[in-house]
Amino acid sequence: MHPFAYAAPSTVKEAVEILTKHGDKARPMAGGTDLLVQIRGGRFDLDMVVDIKKIPELTSVTSNNDGLVIGSAVPCHQLYDDAEVSKNYPGLIDAATLIGGIQIQSRSGFGGNLCNATPSADGIGPLIVHSAVANIQGESGTRSIPVEEFCTGPGQNALGKGEMLVSLSVPNKGEKFGSAYERFIPRNEMDIAVAAVASSILMGSDGKISEARIALASVGPTPIFAKKASAFLIGKEANEASFKEAAAIAKSECSPIEDMRGTIEQRQHLVEVITLRTLNKSLERIEG
Repeated sequence: MHPFAYAAPSTVKEAVEILTKHGDKARPMAGGTDLLVQIRGGRFDLDMVVDIKKIPELTSVTSNNDGLVIGSAVPCHQLYDDAEVSKNYPGLIDAATLIGGIQIQSRSGFGGNLCNATPSADGIGPLIVHSAVANIQGESGTRSIPVEEFCTGPGQNALGKGEMLVSLSVPNKGEKFGSAYERFIPRNEMDIAVAAVASSILMGSDGKISEARIALASVGPTPIFAKKASAFLIGKEANEASFKEAAAIAKSECSPIEDMRGTIEQRQHLVEVITLRTLNKSLERIEG
């Protein structure tokens, strides 16, 4: 492993300056559960690792009536240990309790999970169906993009030179909103999903679905926002027939590969089954 320097800045500005100076030879470290393994495995040849856990706003969670702001270095346990967050954002909590084991959850979080940009990431789909926005800061200023646009390829993201993810903004859509995340894995925990689905629905005043979002994992080169299946549900009754049709459409929107963990046909079937399950679970959560 190539020797590298370590920095622990206390402000975003300082972190950006270090990242800009070293370019591709530097990486931010939110939890380190992926980065350190990748460095050891030779994926990165770094001169500098920038520990962002010392920056206060990156390790804080802010929740109010408008929504939730999650610092990019917030660990999973900080979310599911918060009763208010657990109540209002159940789809996120589904994922937070599944990312690695308890020890991993004390370090890793949604920020690092998103930046790592693996197709099988548990945290990205739930962020997509919660309409989360990634807030980015770099030398030239700040910008925000929808989470579904953040991953650009396997292990690749939309961050430019010297840029870093600062936080994730998640709107609070109220009591008529429900979400859920589920994955299929060979083992009970500490495994990579063969296929996974996050779903959300928002019920309108007319008793029909006014908004729906479905996201797929482990069935494409990046997490997939299933736009056709999501759009199909708008204006429909929230029932088994609508959900089954949406699940069939979602199945057609994935592009899985075959590997040692599953075949293409198995993954497509799992997408259809899990989409139906998560849509029903979202409705159950709205109904209490």
